Parts: sequence; C-alpha cells; structure tokens
Amino acid sequence: MSKVHLTVALSHYDHVMDIFMGNVGIEGATMNVMKLPLHDIFQRTVGFVDFDVAEMSTAKYVSMRSQGDDRVIALPVFLSRVCRHSAIYVRKDRIRTKADFAGKRIGVPEWAQTAAVYARGVLTDEIGVPLTSVKWVQAGLWEPGRAEKVPLKLPKGLDLTPVSDRSISEMLDKGDLDAVIAADAPSCYRKNPEVVRWFDNHAEIEMDYVKRTKIFPIMHTLVVRKALLDQHPWIAGNIFNAFNEARKRSLVRINHQGATVAPLPWLADAVARAKAVLGEDFWPYGVEANRPTLEAFLRWAHEQGVCHRLLTPEELFPPQTLTAVRV
Repeated sequence: MSKVHLTVALSHYDHVMDIFMGNVGIEGATMNVMKLPLHDIFQRTVGFVDFDVAEMSTAKYVSMRSQGDDRVIALPVFLSRVCRHSAIYVRKDRIRTKADFAGKRIGVPEWAQTAAVYARGVLTDEIGVPLTSVKWVQAGLWEPGRAEKVPLKLPKGLDLTPVSDRSISEMLDKGDLDAVIAADAPSCYRKNPEVVRWFDNHAEIEMDYVKRTKIFPIMHTLVVRKALLDQHPWIAGNIFNAFNEARKRSLVRINHQGATVAPLPWLADAVARAKAVLGEDFWPYGVEANRPTLEAFLRWAHEQGVCHRLLTPEELFPPQTLTAVRV
C-alpha cells in the first residue's frame, strides 16, 4: 500500500524538532514539514485549509467547531502553552485598583486571540472585573489593520469597537487606551513609565494559579484536514503517536541535567520548578490530563462570544484519540 503524503505547517519548537529532522515519522505517511509564521498558518488554515496538518490557534479552532465548520479536526496535541496573567498591561496613572477598571478602554489585537480568551478569564474570575463593565477596542498590536479571522457572537451588553487606522500600542502610549490584553508586549512597554503589567510578579502568581486550579493554558493545538481523516481514519492515531514521541524525546533532553539543550542559564532549576507545579510530566498531551484546562477555556470562549455554543472537550477531537494517554 502506498504511503499518504502530508503537508505539515508548524513553528519550530524543541518538542517537534524530531519531526522536522525526520527522526520521528508518521507511520504510513511521508511528510513535507514547513516552518512558517504562525499568523500565516492560522490565516491560511481558517480561510483555505491549505495544509493537511497544521498548528492552529485554539480559540479560532473552537470558534469554527461551535459554528459547525469541521473542515479541520484537532488532535489532543498541545504545541504551545503559556500562562496569561502576564498578558494584562495597564496605564498605572489610570488603573491602580480593581475598581479603576470600570468604564476604561482596553485594547485587544483580536477578540478571538487565544491568549486574550485566557487573560479575560483571569480578568473576570481572578480579578473580578465583568467584561461588560469596560469598553473594548480591537486593533493591530504594533501596526494598524489587523482584523478578526472568525465570526463572533458577542454577549449582550459587551462594547467592542474595531479600529483600522491605529495600533493599540500607539493608543496605549498616547493615553487613548487605559489597558491592553495581548500575547506580546505593546511596543511602549518598558519605554513609557506609565505602562506596566497588572501582575508585577506574574510568574509566581501564575505558578500558584496552575497549582490551585490545574489550568495550564493551551495556546495552540494541531489540526488535520477532515477530508483526509474521512479517507484515512487510521492516520489520526498515527499522527498523535508521532507528535507524542517527539514530545517524549524533548522531555528526555530537557531532563538531562548535564547538558545545555537550550541557551537558557539555570535550565535545570526551571525544570525543577515546572515539576513542582505540574508534576513529572509537565507538558502532557491527551484529553484527560488536560480536562480542567480544556473545560475552563471552552467556558470562557462561550461566555466571551468566541464560541457560538458551549462545547465539551469530547467534541473537539476524533473519537479514536479521546483515550490517548501520555506514556
């Protein structure tokens, strides 16, 4: 039987290095693996399903699924994970206490940006600021012109205004915004002394949050063309197994204390801290190990109008991958 040829679009993480290098293959398939800018991968996947297998924004994927768009189906492979207390930036001359958020203008690069969904969950659940108590502005982070990639179903009473001719970094710097929620720092951060992170000691707060809630935010998942899965159902498990093997090899490298596998001083100490918070397997794939994170994210995505209906984790992945476990 001839092998299935796959086009694969990813970022270059250590936990997919063995996929890129050809050390780990997908059984029954050959691959053309491409490293592309994430923005391009997401846009081409949402708009055109240009790849057989692709890294994908979790927020955009769940939005598509909630609207019945099943052109791509995710596997429980979680390529990017970042806690997002650090994604909330404020002007300290405007916002010093929780009460100060009321009526303020907060910028977001996209309402359906995964980082923004998690950070707004922190804003509502941890800080105690209702989303309808502030005014929201959507615009490009560093440059004007960024637009939403998926349709929204905003909750009643939420005020969201797109701005096409200015960036939210510029507006924050000049005082036309009071705060920003974004995956990357506004360009005025560390330049304008009035612009600071809301959580100054965010790393300690995030580690406590993960230990307390079991929510370790998932930014990006892996999606496969549904037409490919319909034609070759067996390939879902084989793709999962390949990416899980690459993940395991990465964890072996990073746990080898005598070697520097990344240009990061005190790497062994960072690994020890991760294990203290998350356990020995601190980057798990599969549904059950990530259920608290998935359920919280789906609730926030629905409450915020990114998802058009409330989804369950089981609706996101092929049935044959639901019982896949970390090994």
